[in-house]
Amino acid sequence: MKIAIAHDYLIQMGGAERVVEVLHDMYPEAPIFTTVYSSSRLLDTLKDADIRSSWLQRIPGVKTYFKGMLPLYPIAIRDFDFRGFDIVLSSSSAFIKGIQVPKNTFHLCYCHTPMRFAWDYDTYMERQRQPGVIKRLLKIYIRQLKSWDQRTAVNVNQFVANSSVVKRRIQNYYQRDADVIFPPINTSRFQSSARIGDYYLIVSRLVSYKRIDLAVEAFNRSGLPLYIVGDGPDRKRLAEMAKSNISFLGRLDDSQVNGLMSECRAFIFPGEEDFGITPLEANAAGRPVIAYQAGGALDTIVPYVNGVFFKNQEVDDLLAAVGEVERHAWDVGEIVSHAKKFDERTFKEQLKRYVEESYVNFLKGG
Repeated sequence: MKIAIAHDYLIQMGGAERVVEVLHDMYPEAPIFTTVYSSSRLLDTLKDADIRSSWLQRIPGVKTYFKGMLPLYPIAIRDFDFRGFDIVLSSSSAFIKGIQVPKNTFHLCYCHTPMRFAWDYDTYMERQRQPGVIKRLLKIYIRQLKSWDQRTAVNVNQFVANSSVVKRRIQNYYQRDADVIFPPINTSRFQSSARIGDYYLIVSRLVSYKRIDLAVEAFNRSGLPLYIVGDGPDRKRLAEMAKSNISFLGRLDDSQVNGLMSECRAFIFPGEEDFGITPLEANAAGRPVIAYQAGGALDTIVPYVNGVFFKNQEVDDLLAAVGEVERHAWDVGEIVSHAKKFDERTFKEQLKRYVEESYVNFLKGG
């Protein structure tokens, strides 16, 4: 079988890009089609991949202002040529699931979420620093984008969701069924530590919908040390809010992140995510998670086994959960064992079997 991989863009390296990393490991000969990529930001394991970008790659400044190219992505993906491929595996949280493939090519979409900025526009934009006129113009375009998103869902032969909440969104927005295969966690990267520090930890892209501001407000009040790893457009605003007990560490390499995770008192996960890989990475390092009770965390957090929930995105609720973590006696071995249920070996076995069985059904006309 000749296989191709497709992904929205390879500019920011987060959980979705970790999935592409594993897909490349599973199918190393498969080219990776993407609208635009940054060679300097690629995960090391993707630097040997055959990456085929769209004409967007040639636009000056696109790697910096790739989000500003919003109307161009549906046009750019039309030029991808998938003739000669038996299977296309798309990894999509935005546009790439709208690719067109030949009728005899099987298209399986591993969906991280239907595009959040279209289907949950108000939440996505409420803390974005954009002029009101820009937000109003974007809202007009978003209506057209949602229509395009629904139309192109027909091009997908089979959806796979990365969580139960994404499965429900696929049903609601596309009227399509999807099976759930949880994303891969490289648990072998992490080691637990006998030494636990006095700090709490966040590892995240600093964008408004992640609700890092809620954690900043909570730790401003508590005075407890909070380390925030990552960067993004919301960093300046968050830093202006934060008191001296909150440290912004920027982007760090994997070994530094692993060390911080293994010694933190707990990992803070304040936003609603489609799945959320970093909480399970913290679990793989033996540390509990404090998570907002919504989204993908509902699939991964078992109260008082590997973490605790807080019900409302309110400072008091988050601080109450911090207190619960401090009072509970955590079993490091149990936390690590829970994380290993999501190991990338399990993902590879499940997805490989699923792709093969689905392709056979496709050939049979099922």
